Amino acid sequence: QVQLVESGGGLVQAGGSLSLSCAAAGSIFSINTLGWYRQAPGKQREVVAIIDSGGSTNFANSVKGRFTISRDNAKNTVYLQMSSLKPEDTAVYYCNLVNFRLGAYVNYWGQGTLVTVSS
Repeated sequence: QVQLVESGGGLVQAGGSLSLSCAAAGSIFSINTLGWYRQAPGKQREVVAIIDSGGSTNFANSVKGRFTISRDNAKNTVYLQMSSLKPEDTAVYYCNLVNFRLGAYVNYWGQGTLVTVSS
């Protein structure tokens, strides 16, 4: 089992910055991805950014150039640095861990943290 605990959400004005962090605890496999997803009211959950255990990253087109993702493997923690925030970035942000082993994978989710960007 894996537990993911997010922190860092809050209210920020448009154009501002905010950082999220997510600490993972439990059975974390050596091959994994850590990522951030978000879900706005009335919309489906969407990927924001993902970083794999080798450090490769992928971003949603809507956040490229504004958000960065990083991880500290020693602390089993993933970070999302958000800048130039827009009202449309308002959502509940969820941390995600995917463990990979022997061709199978298991998804874990955090409880979510609310980010509100005011115009």
